[in-house]
Amino acid sequence: MNHARDKKLYGLATIGEKGQIVVPAEARRALRLKKGDKLLVFGLGDMIAFATPSNLEKMAGRLAERLSAIQGIIGKNQLPYANRGKRK
Repeated sequence: MNHARDKKLYGLATIGEKGQIVVPAEARRALRLKKGDKLLVFGLGDMIAFATPSNLEKMAGRLAERLSAIQGIIGKNQLPYANRGKRK
């Protein structure tokens, strides 16, 4: 993962009449995007984020690989998610 690339401002995009956005050329080159590539669109509060499906799959895979470590950090003494907030 290239963290320097993660924090790069590539420029300004304009929304056209049909709601289309042109991704700046520098961003397309750096991210190896080409005509016809699909991008997932996420709403993050008042921001929009784009991700390629393959990058999202890679991230999900890395999270799945680390799930046992995450569970260890959280601790086994906590109630399971489904039971939180329920009184005995």
